[in-house]
Amino acid sequence: MSKLISVKIDEKVLEETDEMVKNLNISRNKFVNEAILEYTKMKKRAALEQQIRIASFIVRESGMEVFKEFEALEDDYESI
Repeated sequence: MSKLISVKIDEKVLEETDEMVKNLNISRNKFVNEAILEYTKMKKRAALEQQIRIASFIVRESGMEVFKEFEALEDDYESI
């Protein structure tokens, strides 16, 4: 189902859009829909990448803590 919306577009952006749709031989509506979809995917991907970076940092930090604990155990073992 489609919904009708009204959007103000900068004149220069509209000119470039109209030139692009003419070259691609597609409707402005199709072009705008595809552009919004791609931009949405890009933003979701960027948000996911940020979450992965944060999780990776947390895992790396906790991994270092575990490594230090094992080193301490190894040092204790070697002193026996």
